[in-house]
Amino acid sequence: MNAITGREPEDLNLLPDDAFRAHIRAWIEANYPPGIRNPEKRLHWAENKPWYMALAQKGWLCPGWPREYGGLGLSPAKQIIWTEEIERWGCARTNDHGIIMLGPLVIRYGTEAQKQFFLPRILSGEHIWCQGYSEPNSGSDLASLRTEAVDAGDHYVVNGQKIWTTLAGDANWIFLLVRTDKQAKKQEGISFLLVDMATPGITVRPIINLEMHDEFSEVFFDDVKVPKENLVGQLNKGWDMAKALLSFERIYLGSPRQSAYALGRLKLLAERMGAMEDPLFAAEYARHRCDLEDLKALYGRYVAVLKAGQPLGADVSQLKVLQSELFQRITETALRVAGENAGLSGPMDGNRNLNPGALYIQARPTSIYGGTNEIQRNILAKNVLNL
Repeated sequence: MNAITGREPEDLNLLPDDAFRAHIRAWIEANYPPGIRNPEKRLHWAENKPWYMALAQKGWLCPGWPREYGGLGLSPAKQIIWTEEIERWGCARTNDHGIIMLGPLVIRYGTEAQKQFFLPRILSGEHIWCQGYSEPNSGSDLASLRTEAVDAGDHYVVNGQKIWTTLAGDANWIFLLVRTDKQAKKQEGISFLLVDMATPGITVRPIINLEMHDEFSEVFFDDVKVPKENLVGQLNKGWDMAKALLSFERIYLGSPRQSAYALGRLKLLAERMGAMEDPLFAAEYARHRCDLEDLKALYGRYVAVLKAGQPLGADVSQLKVLQSELFQRITETALRVAGENAGLSGPMDGNRNLNPGALYIQARPTSIYGGTNEIQRNILAKNVLNL
């Protein structure tokens, strides 16, 4: 019996791959809300909540979490199939910071009390999380952050600012990196806090992005009181957890899902525009397909490392670089194929599967968020190639 959910979910790993694919495909097609299929922009919580809750009620919300904590414990091969089917059907991305980032970190580093309190509330949709990492003048150089938490007895008092906080306006909890020792070296003296967004002193201000969408926000902290039991891990040792969480983020951002989705849309677009008969396009499309298969194989290798309980090395940064640049190349090809339709702000012919302009814009920031690709290459050069 599952200690968190009270359920004993079916072990989908026991199904052959073809049967697993057919099983989840049938359920997704039957249960995914049709009105939010292939969304043009990142959906807010009010829009994607029905899908989040459908996954939660099915017990499929967290496919990569261990089964004892309410996940499916899927094997690497099954997780890749899962991703392919989610993208094939055009499922919207949920408010998933709790699923892909905080949950795995609490499972690894949290106290038993933290696991019992926070994990079930992610699974139920009661807690929707955002990430408080980047700050003004402290984005790529995250260790230079200045938001601080001062010890005030039974709680900390937090002051500072976070920026580019994804879907902060939807969240009711935020996980923060804060400086708790101003005298230490910049990669030391950092701690990891969990903060209720309803706490007095927190202000959220939306930022409008290139899509004219309020996906990002600034978040201000003015004398915000945070209970000490909301510290994850050891005081002043948050950088180690931050690096672990960034590894979770990079393997997620390095997932082939975006490129697979874009390649599927490119095929439909090429068929619509008659480009499939062009040998030059066919060769370019074949290169994209080969690159995607390479990415899937590499992604599977890193998922296998996590499933074995091993830490990810610095080389995981290559996954994020390869995925984001492939996604951008595919959408650039789509823009050329679309011709005069490339400038449309909405779908071609009213078909939400054909929206090359929106997909191109969505691909632009992928080489920036989650740590710029320049920073990722620096990490690889220093820690992998010893340059």
